[in-house]
This record gives sequence, C-alpha cells and structure tokens, in this order.
Amino acid sequence: MTRELVYTGFITLDGVADSPGGTVEGHRSGGWVARHDFLPEAFSLKGEELGETTALLFGRRSYEAFGAVWPQSEDHAAYHDLPKYIASSTIGEGDLVEGWGDTTILRSTQDVAALKQTDGGSIFIHGSAELARNLADAGLIDRYNLLVFPYLLGAGKSIFGRADREATALRLRESQAYPNGVLKVIYDVMHEH
Repeated sequence: MTRELVYTGFITLDGVADSPGGTVEGHRSGGWVARHDFLPEAFSLKGEELGETTALLFGRRSYEAFGAVWPQSEDHAAYHDLPKYIASSTIGEGDLVEGWGDTTILRSTQDVAALKQTDGGSIFIHGSAELARNLADAGLIDRYNLLVFPYLLGAGKSIFGRADREATALRLRESQAYPNGVLKVIYDVMHEH
C-alpha cells in the first residue's frame, strides 16, 4: 500500500494558487483569501487535515515561506515535529530550518515516488504550485483538498498544468458550500492501472 500524497490549498475558481495572503507574493490581486468575507467554518478543512497528516512535502519557495512562520505558529503546532520533505534540486542542508522536525531533501520526482513506497500515512503538500503541477504530471498526486474562492484572477500560478494531455479523472469524495461563496471540494485522483 503506497502512501497517499495529498495536495491541499486555497485556489481561485480559475485554478490560481499564488498570493492568497498578499501582493508581496507577486500577484497584483494578491490577498484574496485575507480580503474575502471570513467564516471560520469555511476553514474547517484545515483542522480536519491535522489528524491525518503524517508528513509534509514542500517545494523550495514554499518551504522557505512556511519555514519562516510555521515553527512559531500555534495554529501549526501539530506540524512542528512531523517529518518534512523538500523537493528541490538547489536547496542545501545549510538552508534548512533548525529545530523544526526531521527534514529530508528530495532531488527528483523519482525520489518523491520512492517516498510514497515507504511505510507511513498521508503526505500533505501545502502551497507549492509548481511542485504540484510536476507531481500531477508524473501521476503522483492522489487527492486534492481544495478550498475554492470565488475569484477569477486570470494570470498567476496554477496548481494545474496547461499542456494538452490525456484527461485525468477525479472522483468527488466530499464537498461543502459556505455562505461566503467558498467551496470545499475533496477529489480523489483516478489513477489508471
């Protein structure tokens, strides 16, 4: 039984995942999560994931962004001692955050595939749009946990590739619509065997 690799994140209706917290992240319409009408129940998915997460996988930029905040964040205390993996061909051991759990650098998609064959539970990817695209193209993403926000940003980083390819079928596991227009959708990826 392989470990389940889950992408979790905030996206807009047109699939953009970048700059949910502010324009400093690069998108002129950044801050769309923080700007949106806040309903605590619309974020319940994040709490539900805590008990299911056994490891975290990041791309380099997301690791650096989260690593600057999460180790001190009470909201993310449950993640503190979990094993962390960084998929990056450029990050070095000296770039790792000290005292934030066991951290392993993965240099290739093949390394991620090998990680999925190890013992343990679900591995969650937060942010990391480029990594999500690359792993989806390699058939390694097993589930999407998405909070879809009612915005169309046009430009921006998407977690979905734009190349012409064979369709990937998804099966809806769970959904919920919230009064502020946010949708929770959880899709299992239907891998062809």
